Amino acid sequence: MLDHVFPVPVIDEDADVGYWRARTGRAEARVADLEAAAAALRADNAGLTARVAELAGQVARLRESVTTLSGLLFGSSSEKGGSPSRRNGQAGAGRPGGTGKRGQRPGRPGHGRRDQAHLETEERVIDVEAAQRCCAECGEPFEFLGTEDSEQVDWRVKIIRIVWRRRRYRRRCSHPGPVTVCAPAAPRPVPKGLFTAGFLARLAYEKHVLGRPVHRIVQALAADGFDVASGTLVGALKQIAPLLAPWAAAIAAHGRQAGHVHADETSWQVFEDVDGKDGHRWWLWAFVTDQATVFVVDTSRSAEVAASQLGIDREQAALEAGRRLVISSDFHKAYQSLARIDGVDPLWCFAHMRRYFLRAGAAHPEALGDWCDAWTERIAVLYRAHHALAATAPGTDARQRAQGRWQRAFADIDAHRILQASDAAKGLLHPAAAKVIATLTSEWDGLARHQELPQLPLDNNPAERALRTPVIGRKNFYGSGAEWAAHLAADVWTVTATAAQHGIEPLSLLTGYLQECARNGGTAPAGADLNPFLPWTPQGRARRRPGPGP
Repeated sequence: MLDHVFPVPVIDEDADVGYWRARTGRAEARVADLEAAAAALRADNAGLTARVAELAGQVARLRESVTTLSGLLFGSSSEKGGSPSRRNGQAGAGRPGGTGKRGQRPGRPGHGRRDQAHLETEERVIDVEAAQRCCAECGEPFEFLGTEDSEQVDWRVKIIRIVWRRRRYRRRCSHPGPVTVCAPAAPRPVPKGLFTAGFLARLAYEKHVLGRPVHRIVQALAADGFDVASGTLVGALKQIAPLLAPWAAAIAAHGRQAGHVHADETSWQVFEDVDGKDGHRWWLWAFVTDQATVFVVDTSRSAEVAASQLGIDREQAALEAGRRLVISSDFHKAYQSLARIDGVDPLWCFAHMRRYFLRAGAAHPEALGDWCDAWTERIAVLYRAHHALAATAPGTDARQRAQGRWQRAFADIDAHRILQASDAAKGLLHPAAAKVIATLTSEWDGLARHQELPQLPLDNNPAERALRTPVIGRKNFYGSGAEWAAHLAADVWTVTATAAQHGIEPLSLLTGYLQECARNGGTAPAGADLNPFLPWTPQGRARRRPGPGP
């Protein structure tokens, strides 16, 4: 039997190699496509991650802004409450932020009832009924022993209409001379004006010092029987504006001579269209020295306004020879600009710096609560050291110890500032905290200058307190309806705040000044005639109330 022979297949090696090489190429191309797609996905993911991080940062910043603005709008206006964690209950009664009751503390000596003997007194007698002043059995009258006295204070508002009747006389002889003579006209601060000096002074006092809108003053006058239009009172205020301007200018000129000034500013609305000014937002500046408090209203918040009041020529690189000026203020750019002038020393406000820590702690209580507490305590230690230093006499051992305590408080703040600035540079500090530390570092020179001037306050509270009265007015009547009214408001605040600074009753001083204007025929006193109304002159000091003065 014959075996079958099968043909042996012939293999084309070149074709086989080409086939697998082609498949390998397609696979490699597929891998490259997949790698490119993966790289694109990774890039997209990185971009999305970065975008998410950016949006998260924006959310955090917006949340911080909302917390800060809500605190400014709805929070307590006092900063005595300490840090947020202490306000949330960690502080007890009697400590900052505690829940102790306000008012007189139990066991503390009281000041007693004040003596009102200077008031106009009206005596009224209450007698026992006649039937009770004798014996019911025999009718013998009782002997008078005296009185049991007590006091009440009544509040009466009396509006008086004064009718001036000037007597006239006619000559009855034939001699030469005037046929008739008439008594001189009554002195008026405003010629032919309706109101007396006392009325105009009280009107300005009610409007600008007490912050009562004109329409409320009209209501108060109507309740006391005087019906007057708002426009009449506004016109009266406009008439006294040129009388008060020279007085305020003299106070401002005296304030320029001071070597230390507290400065601050706030917005003020002026509802009059002014050429070159867009909108109605103006600025009210306050400059407080040891003898004068000056207010300036201006369209600008620039350094030029402060330079003008402080007598600084910004075109010069330095103050005039022999003059140095210390400016206590916040970190506003206007004051930083003036600080570049040789001879001007900025003294930044520690209370303002403290607010940065408090706001960061309030915006991120969980992350920065303890950090905020630590920083506010360091600043509190500095304040306590400052008070202790002021309470000691120069040249004593107590003074030396207080001086060491003062230096250590600064050294502690500076050491933690440097340490946390280093942590912030390494990314080890919360972004909000790093921002506050950056501000502390950039402004440290002006803050550390307090170390050389312990006799001056650590904060700018005098200027901020001076602005309280205008701020109350802004809340009550929003601002000024005209430019003249804004300048009048600044002038009234200047003279009344300066008077109060020296222990002089502002209303009586205003009244006396307008009475002097009336005696001058409706013109403002000048030269030596103005001295009785400047509290630093001998005549002005005589007006002070008893008690400590500047």
